[in-house]
Amino acid sequence: MKKIAALVALVVLAISGATAAAGDGIEQHEVGQEQYDTLIAQCRYSDTGKAKCRSAVREMYRVGRTDRTLDCRTYSGVSVCGTLKLSKAERACTRDSTDQGLSYRRAEVECYALS
Repeated sequence: MKKIAALVALVVLAISGATAAAGDGIEQHEVGQEQYDTLIAQCRYSDTGKAKCRSAVREMYRVGRTDRTLDCRTYSGVSVCGTLKLSKAERACTRDSTDQGLSYRRAEVECYALS
């Protein structure tokens, strides 16, 4: 999970233009309170375990200014932010759903939360 969390952080940092601290790994990324709450809440759907997911969020993010570049979305009453790490079954569900005409973003969220 730490590798996944680090990869997500790198993507977020690259998009936002932030840089990693020299020799210290990755700095915490600043997000708004609502975004932080969403990141923590979406851990309930994580296949890697809720506690590990929440720990990774706490390590990677801190509450501050809202990050307008962070991809947050809500479908079918499920809100998520950032890049979702999908299991093999969730990826297959996403492919099947998009093949049937659902948008990728919606299929990704629904398969992550409901599979």
